[in-house]
Amino acid sequence: MSQTEPIGATPADVARTRAAASTVTPPVAETPEPEGLEFPGCRPMRLTARAAERFEGRFEYWDGETDTAWVVREPVSDTHEQPGEALAQCCREIALARGSGIKCLGSMDLWLRDEHGRRRKILQADQAVYLHPRASRLPEGDGMAVAVHDFPDVVLEVDHTTDVRRGKLKLYEAWGFPEVWVEVPERFSPSRPRGLYPGLTILLLDDDGRYRSLPSSRAFPGWRAQEIHAAMNELDLSEGTSNVLYRVGTTLGDVEGTGPDATPWLRRLGRGNYQEGLAEGEARGRAEEIAGIKEKLMERILGPDFPRDLPELAGLPDRRIVDLLLQSADESDFRARLSAVPRR
Repeated sequence: MSQTEPIGATPADVARTRAAASTVTPPVAETPEPEGLEFPGCRPMRLTARAAERFEGRFEYWDGETDTAWVVREPVSDTHEQPGEALAQCCREIALARGSGIKCLGSMDLWLRDEHGRRRKILQADQAVYLHPRASRLPEGDGMAVAVHDFPDVVLEVDHTTDVRRGKLKLYEAWGFPEVWVEVPERFSPSRPRGLYPGLTILLLDDDGRYRSLPSSRAFPGWRAQEIHAAMNELDLSEGTSNVLYRVGTTLGDVEGTGPDATPWLRRLGRGNYQEGLAEGEARGRAEEIAGIKEKLMERILGPDFPRDLPELAGLPDRRIVDLLLQSADESDFRARLSAVPRR
């Protein structure tokens, strides 16, 4: 991603970077206008720049030079909206497994500015995904401006009654969006353009500035097109899809050095499970279960190298040690709590 602060930057770091950048006039994005643009499933209508800013409907593309918008002919349906919502849900699952947040901004304007900072071309995406929102220059309410904000890591286009290949995709390529997914839902529509069949196509921008189709995502390593398509067409995430999302999330976490324990909600949930296991072990009177819980907690919170024969631990019941571990955030916190335990 371009124009980003390092992954893991704090909100204060990002704010300082953006404040410094705000004093510089962003460059005008120099992008060629592709030839032969077509927008199947859309009708052209006159729309001025002011009207475009207030327009509450959905259009595929708006050209400020001709004040023309290409508006989808058919009303927005649940079939069209389902894939974008499903992708957002999948990203939440992946973020939990990775241990850091992912931002899905939904359907928003993606636009080119003129030399005065005004909109001159607008695309509207069906979903826009930022994998590292805290370290990215994000849109702030008025959509994503090319050469001002960072590109989304993934843009989703849903072809239900439209065909982005003949127009919109050419613009994404010319403007430099790094990864575009084109989803054709399983549910059929009589007005679906010919040549479109259910499935997902992953398009990655190559070094020569052209899209090429690949079987797996670059932004989400190892997430294959057929797996993404299956997830987008499920009403509820299946066990198989959940397993895939966990695999993708932990793969990202391995690269970044994070994991489920970095997510506060899952960390609390994990400790809650330990508490449940402890209660069950005590009810059955099995001291070995409590000892096993203690060992798992010590490895997770203190690490495998923490000395198990520490003198301060001598004589403390496993149940007491478990209580201390459940209250501790890290090794130093545990040592402080341990030193405060009254000794006879």
